[in-house]
Amino acid sequence: MPAPRLRQLNYRDVRIVEESVDNPFGPELLIEARGPVRIVTLNRPEAMNAANEALHVALQSVWGHLANDTDARAVVLTGAGRAFSAGGDFNHFVELWDDRPARRREIDGARRLLNEMVDFPLPVVAAVNGPAVGLGCNLAVLSDIVLIGQSAYFADPHVSVGLTAADGGAPTWPLLMGLLRAKEYLLTSARIPAEEAVAAGLANRVVADADLLDEAVAVAQRIAALPPQAVQSTKRALNMHVKRAVAGVLEYALSEEFDSFETPEHQALVTDFLERAKAKAR
Repeated sequence: MPAPRLRQLNYRDVRIVEESVDNPFGPELLIEARGPVRIVTLNRPEAMNAANEALHVALQSVWGHLANDTDARAVVLTGAGRAFSAGGDFNHFVELWDDRPARRREIDGARRLLNEMVDFPLPVVAAVNGPAVGLGCNLAVLSDIVLIGQSAYFADPHVSVGLTAADGGAPTWPLLMGLLRAKEYLLTSARIPAEEAVAAGLANRVVADADLLDEAVAVAQRIAALPPQAVQSTKRALNMHVKRAVAGVLEYALSEEFDSFETPEHQALVTDFLERAKAKAR
């Protein structure tokens, strides 16, 4: 392991130490240390951090890796570039149409990712720096505190691309905002601007884009300074509500999402999207 790279940063009244840490998940997922805080960055900016297979696998594994980091006390989750995450990579969807074993791994990975985040002992502060769509939206709302940039938005467009909203929206949104509101957003795939996301219960507060990451780190630093056993046991107690809420719903929804990939409606929508994107790139 290379020698630590140390840089002293002044942040308000906090002295933050930035250093290198072990990261087996690059380049798709980056880990940076600032004292007891770990900043995890989705790092496919050229694809607006849409999840290909490598990023999806990294997102499943990073939580166990961080849980074993004895110096870590809190995590900030954000995206590189202008997006938090655009959700699933449409080219990857095509790969899953005829490869049922790969699709099963994808669905099993979605289950694992949700469970890993719910069971992760350290507090996670999401810094939603741009569009958080599908998987991206669900990564954010599975965090413990959600700060959203003023120009960012949420959306879960599973239904609009012919897929069952399985890996976050259907299991968790009713717990956060109530059943009727969750139905409206999920069945219409509506975009949810930052202020509306706060009002709906998907985010804690809106932060100016330029201040977002610094504010998320500051929140994580404040929590990291508190007694760790009290923080972690309180998080675990709170997330028991989530575990009870998703039991049963998740298994049904994931089973239906697996079958959704074979529907002609989904395949036609994805094909049309990719053809329009190719034409625009010419």
